[in-house]
Amino acid sequence: MATTPAGTARTFPHAPASRSAQLSEFFAPQRTPSTELPPPEHFLHNLALGVLEVFAGVREVEQLARWLTEDAYRKLVVRTNLATRARNARGMAARRPVHTIVSVHQSSPADGIVEAVVVVRGPARTRALAVRLEGRDRRWRATSLALL
Repeated sequence: MATTPAGTARTFPHAPASRSAQLSEFFAPQRTPSTELPPPEHFLHNLALGVLEVFAGVREVEQLARWLTEDAYRKLVVRTNLATRARNARGMAARRPVHTIVSVHQSSPADGIVEAVVVVRGPARTRALAVRLEGRDRRWRATSLALL
């Protein structure tokens, strides 16, 4: 039996091209309206603390993968690696941070989308985490993160 080379798709002469497009749309992440999603406050609170623990080196970035889109996850991995290198260069050990959520400011520019800023107070300074959430497959997923 012949196999197709890696990276090539098998085509079927009797299947219309629009059918494959319909299938890819069906299996792609589905947008979810706000009415079918839980309130985002609890998710934002947990995500902010999780991101700060990842940067402090006490949590594995893989533990946050289910809450992030692929692009946001990749960017978080890169930034985490930089934070780990900086911590190692200074000879600092990873310590569990003690942070307090000061406030959560959010707005909804469109249905199923939340843009928020979580202000977090730590022992040394106060930081802000800017987050964009989108409803996908009936749950919130962070599509963009920026720790300020």
